[in-house]
Amino acid sequence: MESEKLIEVRDWAKNKIASGAEPPGPWFQYMKLVETLDAILSGMNSVTPKGNLLQWVEHQETNLRLVGGATCQQDPAQHHFFDVPVQLPT
Repeated sequence: MESEKLIEVRDWAKNKIASGAEPPGPWFQYMKLVETLDAILSGMNSVTPKGNLLQWVEHQETNLRLVGGATCQQDPAQHHFFDVPVQLPT
């Protein structure tokens, strides 16, 4: 959905709230709608547009490198705790 349509819906909900004619139940729902749309619109402004995403990925791929990959092996015996005594309730 385009941000213009979201702004239009948010403004509609704000007008319903400002009218003062809404009962408490719907008023609360309009408030939640305004808060949710504010959060969505804020998030939309912080996301990379689709057109720039491919360029960003291509740029990132040129800078990635594997550090300490397959040469790092863990000893599986480190994670077994069979010798730890357990005290059960009586």
